[in-house]
Amino acid sequence: MARPKTEEEIALMRENAILVSRTLAEVGKAVAPGVSTAKLNKVAEDFIRDNGAIPSFLGFEGFPAAICASVNDVVVHGFPSDYILKEGDIVTADIGTLYKGYNGDSAYTFPVGEVDAKTRKLLDVTKASLYKGIEAAVAGNRTGDIGYAVQSYVESFGFSVVRELEGHGIGREMHEAPGVPNYGRRGHGPRLIDGMTICIEPMVNAGSRSVYLDRNGWAVHTADRSNSAHYELTVVVRNGKAELLSTFDFIEKDGKINF
Repeated sequence: MARPKTEEEIALMRENAILVSRTLAEVGKAVAPGVSTAKLNKVAEDFIRDNGAIPSFLGFEGFPAAICASVNDVVVHGFPSDYILKEGDIVTADIGTLYKGYNGDSAYTFPVGEVDAKTRKLLDVTKASLYKGIEAAVAGNRTGDIGYAVQSYVESFGFSVVRELEGHGIGREMHEAPGVPNYGRRGHGPRLIDGMTICIEPMVNAGSRSVYLDRNGWAVHTADRSNSAHYELTVVVRNGKAELLSTFDFIEKDGKINF
C-alpha cells in the first residue's frame, strides 16, 4: 500500500521537482539539428550536479547515463549516444534527480526544428492526455480513472497507448506503489489517497501500441517503427484537485516551446 507523504516531505519533493523541471528546460535549449544526444546528457548532468543534486538514473540497475534520450520510434529508456539529431526528429528527455533524500522525475518530448503535421499532432495529443490524467488524480478516485482518462483521449485521435509501461509512485524511492497505467477502466485499481505522490506519464504511439525491447535490454521501440511521444509530471493527489510538483512552465510560454 502506498504511504501518503507528510507536508514536510512534499515540500522537499517540490524543491526536487522544480530542479528536474529546470533541468528539462536546459536540455530543451540545447535541442537542435546537429546536436548529439550525448550532448543533451552532459547538459543535464552538469546542471543537476551544479545544483547540488545527483542524477538518479545514472547507474540505476546498470543504466549508463544521467538521462534517457529516446529518439523517434524509441518509446523510453534510450541511451544517449553520438547520434546527431536531424530536422524533423523528436527526442524525449526523461530525467531523474536525487535531492535531499527524495527523487524527482519528469519527461518531455521535444521537436527538433520543424516536424510534420502528424508528429506535431502526436506531441500535442500526448501532452494533453497527461493533463487529462492529472485531472483524474484526486482523492477517492482509483488509478483506473487516470488510465481511462488518458486512454480515451488518446484513442479518440487514432493514436495508441503503450500497455507494457506505466507511471508510478515516487518519494524516497524512484519507483514506489502504486503503478499508474495509461489505460484502464473507471473505478478499478488502487484507490488514490490525499498526500500520495505519483508520476503520470503517457507513452503514446503514432501507430500500433505494440513495442519490443532492444537487445541492449533497455530501449523500448515501437514495433512498426512509428514515432512515440512521452510526457511526465509529478503530482500530489489532493481532495478535489491534484497539485502539480513538476512543471513545463520553464520550457513553455503560452503552450509553445519558448527558447
